[in-house]
Amino acid sequence: MKKRIIKMFLFLIAITAALAIYFYYFLKEPQFGRMPSGARLERIKKSPNFRDGQFQNLSVTPDLAEGVSYFTVLKEFIFDKSKRIKPETTIPSVKSDLLHLKPEEDILVWFGHSSYFLQVDGKTMLVDPVFSGAASPVSFTTPSYAGSDVYAVEDFPAIDYLFISHDHWDHLDYKTILKLKSKVKKVITGLGTGEHLETWGYNPDQIEERDWNESVDLGNGFIANVTPGRHFSGRGLSRNRALWVSFALQTPTKKLFIGGDSGYDTHFKAIGDKFGPFDLVILECGQYNKNWKYIHMMPEEVAQAAEDLKAKKLMPVHWAKFSLAQHDWDDSIIRVTKAAKLKNLPLVTPVIGEVVNLNEDKSYPAWWEKVR
Repeated sequence: MKKRIIKMFLFLIAITAALAIYFYYFLKEPQFGRMPSGARLERIKKSPNFRDGQFQNLSVTPDLAEGVSYFTVLKEFIFDKSKRIKPETTIPSVKSDLLHLKPEEDILVWFGHSSYFLQVDGKTMLVDPVFSGAASPVSFTTPSYAGSDVYAVEDFPAIDYLFISHDHWDHLDYKTILKLKSKVKKVITGLGTGEHLETWGYNPDQIEERDWNESVDLGNGFIANVTPGRHFSGRGLSRNRALWVSFALQTPTKKLFIGGDSGYDTHFKAIGDKFGPFDLVILECGQYNKNWKYIHMMPEEVAQAAEDLKAKKLMPVHWAKFSLAQHDWDDSIIRVTKAAKLKNLPLVTPVIGEVVNLNEDKSYPAWWEKVR
């Protein structure tokens, strides 16, 4: 019996060691990117938003709500089966020709979750593109919904400006970024994220990294103001070494707010007061939970944030492609629609792939009601 226990103990040690070695080398894969170093790290250390070895939010922002443990979150994730976190049927979509757009067309095309294409005042832009079919380094854990992947990198024209809000997997997709490399002219992102892009072969001259409250003058009347969010960053075990951002984009004829992930806070009103009113604000709405209420907005807070930003129209994103939280897949759009109606705030809710004309007002049907 004693020998059997010793053998079992040695076997467990061997398995543990093998797993440790596997994960060590797994985390070394190129898709995880690289932590900032050298001159970039020295620049980061000078940021007023970088303290104690990492970037900090403007307000105290716990990872979890008061009284909540990671054990509670894990237990709900494993055992709570009461929610329809994924649609049972295919998400509706259309395939639009983006390669032959007229330069004078001001349009937006959404690809589900937080990925969308813009052509405004003759410039093409792409935001947080994810076209690999998954939102994590282990693809089977976060597959995209059936019907939501109708576009590929080959469907895009040359991209003047690629906006990356932060380095989470559902916003910075390794496979997509590699395929886009030959199409992208300029990348605009937060401090630190450029290290990933350079590691993946992007030229440093292509990358414009900025801190909160800094701007990039892109010329010809285009200015990208880098603005705060209330969130976090990280692709591996280390967190908050790169900055999470939003963008107040000024074009020759429009003001657009490109919101990255964020919990609700006073920064929305500050941005609205400084850069608003906005012709369109695009805000993350989905993948929320009361357990992490400080880093993602509840749908009602999304409508309030849009009001704070002085939005003329609101487009809710961060839904309809991946299930990253324990709520009904369509709960976010149902609730934000109700909240926006109470504020008389027009919503932009196209199906995936639909061309939205930014120069016209349009009422959109509630297409999600037809999806089981």
